[in-house]
Amino acid sequence: MKRQRSASLHDFSKLIFSLLLISVLTLSGCSGNSLSSAASRTIVASPVATSVSLQSIPSYSGNASIAIDDNIPSFTKQELASAAESFESYSPLDTLGRCQTATASVSKDTMPTAERGSIGSVKPSGWHTVKYAGIDGNYLYNRCHLLAYELTAENANEQNLITGTRYLNINGMLPYENEIASYVNATGNHVLYRVTPVFNGSDLVAQGVHMEARSIEDSGQGISFNIYCYNVQPGITINYADGSSTGPEFTGSDSAAPASASSGNASIQLQKETSYILNTNTKKFHLPTCSSVSRISDKNRKEFTGSRDTLIGEGYSPCKICHP
Repeated sequence: MKRQRSASLHDFSKLIFSLLLISVLTLSGCSGNSLSSAASRTIVASPVATSVSLQSIPSYSGNASIAIDDNIPSFTKQELASAAESFESYSPLDTLGRCQTATASVSKDTMPTAERGSIGSVKPSGWHTVKYAGIDGNYLYNRCHLLAYELTAENANEQNLITGTRYLNINGMLPYENEIASYVNATGNHVLYRVTPVFNGSDLVAQGVHMEARSIEDSGQGISFNIYCYNVQPGITINYADGSSTGPEFTGSDSAAPASASSGNASIQLQKETSYILNTNTKKFHLPTCSSVSRISDKNRKEFTGSRDTLIGEGYSPCKICHP
C-alpha cells in the first residue's frame, strides 16, 4: 500500500513537472511574440523611417529648401488611405527633450476657428533668446511649428515647436505652409502632411526639417512635395549642439547692446506696448492705420497689444508697407 502511494506520488510529481514545463515554454513563446510585435510597432512609428539622412543632404548653398527624391513624398498606400479623414498626430519628445515627427491630414476641420494664443511658455530644445544685426526682427530664433498654426490651430504644444531660425521659419517653411492652406481653403480637400526635424546625433537644435505633403481627393494633383528646409541663418554661425551662436552685434535702440555678440550674454529690455493688427493666415503684423488692414478677412484678423519683439518671437513678421 505504501509502495502504491509512493508510485502515485511519483506519477503525480511527473505530471506537475510536465505541466510547469509546458507553461514556461508557452509563456516564453508569448513573451517573445509580444517583444517582436512591440519592436515592429516601434519601427513603424519611428521618425527615422520617414526622414532623410543628413549624409544625403548637400551643404547649404543659398537656397532655403531643396527637393528630396524628385520631390515625390514617400507616403505608403495605407497612410494615404488613412488621410481620407482629418487627424493630427504628435510624437512624444525624445530623451533629450527634442521634437520628433508630426503628421496631420489637414482640412478645414483642423484649421483655426479662434484667435491664436501665446506660445512663449514653451522653451524648445536648444532655445536661446538672442538678437543680431541684419535679421528681420533681429531675433535669431523663432518657436517654429512643425505643423503650422494656420493648418492645425496648435498653440503652445511642446511636441510641435522646435528652435528654428527666422530664415527657416519665413524663407523655408512658410511658403509651403501657405500653399497647403490656400489649397485646402479653395477646395475643401484633405492634405496628408508630415514634418520631421532632422538632428545630427545628440544635437539639441535641428539641422533642418523634412516636409512631405500630398493632396488626397485628387491624388496629389493639387499638392505634392517632398523637401528639406535648412535651419540656418545667413551671416550667423550656429552651434547646433546647444543652440549657442555668434554673429554681428545688434545695437538697436529697443535692446540693451550685449557686451559681445553671443547668445549667452544678450539681454532684452522690455518694450513699450503698442497696438497692432495681425493677419493670422500670412503671419504678418500691421499698424492699425495700414492700408492692408482693410483687406484682412475677419477670420484671419486679430488685434494685439504688446511689444513688437513678442510678435516676432512668435513667428510674425512686420508688414513691408507700414513698417510697424
